[in-house]
Amino acid sequence: MANLPQTMTAIAISTPGGPDVLQPTPTPVPVPKAGQILVKVAAAGVNRPDVQQRMGAYPPPKDASPLPGLEISGEVVALGPDATRWKAGDKVCALVNGGGYAEYTIAEETAALPIPAGLSMAEAGAVPETYFTVWHNVFERGGLKAGEWFLVHGGSSGIGTTAIQLAKAFGAHVLATAGSEDKCEAMRKLGADRAINYKTEDFVAVAKEATGGRGINLTLDMVGGEYTERNIIAAAEDGRIVQIATLGGADVKFNIGRLMMKRLTLTGSTLRPRTREVKGGMARALEAKVWPLFAQGKLKVVMDSTFPLAKAADAHRRLETSQHVGKIVLVP
Repeated sequence: MANLPQTMTAIAISTPGGPDVLQPTPTPVPVPKAGQILVKVAAAGVNRPDVQQRMGAYPPPKDASPLPGLEISGEVVALGPDATRWKAGDKVCALVNGGGYAEYTIAEETAALPIPAGLSMAEAGAVPETYFTVWHNVFERGGLKAGEWFLVHGGSSGIGTTAIQLAKAFGAHVLATAGSEDKCEAMRKLGADRAINYKTEDFVAVAKEATGGRGINLTLDMVGGEYTERNIIAAAEDGRIVQIATLGGADVKFNIGRLMMKRLTLTGSTLRPRTREVKGGMARALEAKVWPLFAQGKLKVVMDSTFPLAKAADAHRRLETSQHVGKIVLVP
């Protein structure tokens, strides 16, 4: 840790509440433990779980930083014991358990990845959270195969723009929902076969029509609430529905007989509490199967906006308008 400052600026949550509780605060530079690396942050992605944590609804795991921020890009500046893959000066992006909204942060060595070919550091800081989430839930948990019909809700979000591109890259037919014509146009440009404006169209009817009445093989849903029943109605026989958030409410009511008749699978997951080993496995799969697609020009990072680290509150306000298309990042 030679030549590193003792303190840094980080964004702390002064008390649970609105965006204004995000305050730049002098904080000690963390020290990497076994199997960890210290990264000088170039960019930190802003995500919905950060908003939940800010409001007091998503506490960090007990051994994680209390600071918000789940994904970063930057330069490795120090290694903990037994950290052997990276060396000082390497450029990486990483999924972190917290602490991304800072000038320096700790990453588990296994959850760090090389910067994908052709991406800027700001773009790379917008990659890990969404790509880990989409890869695990759409391909590992959801089992999406070439030729299947895939529906993603919130298609213009960071998760949505990633899911559309990955599903297309692996040969699926893609339907995506969003709430404006501008967002629908953005989704079509990313490769969605059919963009559905949920304010003017019924996604169940569109799904039936687009699939010739067969229905959707895999749905990635971040809404919940009344969407759950509609996802089941829209599903094909032996279809899968994967839940990754509950923006429309966690308490749902649905007809379980319909689930049985179609032999559906309804599953879901959260990423943050998973172990170092599980996240490391996801990282290896991404590096082998997804990272080459960046070099081939099949994937791009859809960037909405960047904010200085000290303006984290403004970045959260932008996210909470839901007017963004793609990712919002903080740049120290």
